[in-house]
Amino acid sequence: MIGVCVKWVRTSAPSGGLSAADEAAIEIGLRHGKAHGMTVIAVTAGGPACEEAVRVALACGATTAVRVNAPDDADSATVAAALAPVLANTVAVWCGDYSIDRGTGSVPALLAAGLDRQQALGLVGVDLRDPLRVTRRLDGGRREMLRITGPAVLSVEGSVARLRRATLRAALAAQTADVVAYDATPLASSATPFIEVRPYRPRARVLRGPVGVTPLDRLRALTDVSGAPQAGETVEGSAAEAAKRILETLRDWGYLS
Repeated sequence: MIGVCVKWVRTSAPSGGLSAADEAAIEIGLRHGKAHGMTVIAVTAGGPACEEAVRVALACGATTAVRVNAPDDADSATVAAALAPVLANTVAVWCGDYSIDRGTGSVPALLAAGLDRQQALGLVGVDLRDPLRVTRRLDGGRREMLRITGPAVLSVEGSVARLRRATLRAALAAQTADVVAYDATPLASSATPFIEVRPYRPRARVLRGPVGVTPLDRLRALTDVSGAPQAGETVEGSAAEAAKRILETLRDWGYLS
């Protein structure tokens, strides 16, 4: 069985609340199921309004649709924990790498961790032969080609595939089709603390304080730009003498205590 995870975001746009990446995930999931003779289950998390997301998948050819009850403002870890039991028996789970509300895109990675599976995220190319061969986008315009040898969670960019257009009969049938409601309460909340990552900042250099000068002299020394810059010094001597001089200079500059 092939799994497809989608997110429905309420919006005033006529096209609805599926991102291009989620639509690509549906299309690739359907192609994957057809290529290997497997059924496709479409899953979403949220309130009843989110059923529109899986009905789109049903109209295009998905076999089963499931909505996991979850708060609309649930964090990514909570959503992944709620989705994992429904997708436990799948051989591959396809997700979009972003939602229409420009979320973090972290659910696929957390879902892979919860299912203890391989993960391949941010895919820009997919070859559905067995084993799967996928291409990831890396920084600097580079690409990484991976071979998937077991159950995995995969997320795709919207450019990977364009969702097929459902027939009128299938679209009408999907509107009244049964969507299985899965009650995941009590939902597992995220136990992972939020870690803020900041740019690296080197430790401030400790300088020796001024000796025998007044605050005014110190201010003049810091702001005076008329003086000639200090020149380098060449010291000749043995290796031991050179090492000693270097250490003394580093202490004078405040790099060593």
